[in-house]
Amino acid sequence: MRTEAEARAAIVAAVQRLEATGLNHGSSGNVSVRWQDGALITPTGAGASLTPEEVVHVDLDGGVIGAGIPSSEWRFHTEILRHRPEAGAVVHTHADACVALSCLRRPLPAFHYMVASFGGTDVRCADYRVFGSDALAAAALRALEGRYACLLANHGMIAFGRDLSHALSLTVKLETLARQYLLSCQGGAPVVLSADDMAEVAERYKVYGVAAMPR
Repeated sequence: MRTEAEARAAIVAAVQRLEATGLNHGSSGNVSVRWQDGALITPTGAGASLTPEEVVHVDLDGGVIGAGIPSSEWRFHTEILRHRPEAGAVVHTHADACVALSCLRRPLPAFHYMVASFGGTDVRCADYRVFGSDALAAAALRALEGRYACLLANHGMIAFGRDLSHALSLTVKLETLARQYLLSCQGGAPVVLSADDMAEVAERYKVYGVAAMPR
């Protein structure tokens, strides 16, 4: 995205897509894009009626540049952008299967090879902390170490990517895998791939189409 107007429009389109696909409902969830030395982020209470003008420009300390009130979750957005230079966009949703798994406070294990898309052999579940807090941002950063997505205990999920399209793709993939994992658990204990299996998958990802992990 070459201009701020394009970035704002892309955020609006992402919010509308998340709502249309059922990955968010009403004012749940939020989206941000790295912009200049800060971020463009959805405002507090944003829903599918969001307009580009309502998107808020913040610095990485959460200070508003211009006008508006950023999402209550701006802290983990800015902390991810601050500590993970490969991150170009962050998506947070309350997607059903991710929420269900997060309420069990369990990680998503390597029951399917595509878990490797998120940078390791599992997708961790961050410790529970109250929404919008510095403590939640810190918990999310710990869970995201070496990963590109995590669950938030009793809350939802976060994914980030090299750009907004990539972050949205990972968001959809995580919700799909979480749903499939919960379905497989209904039949017993899913067989989890070994560390060697997942290492082989990671090597194949390096040469399969566009690498799933930002480089």
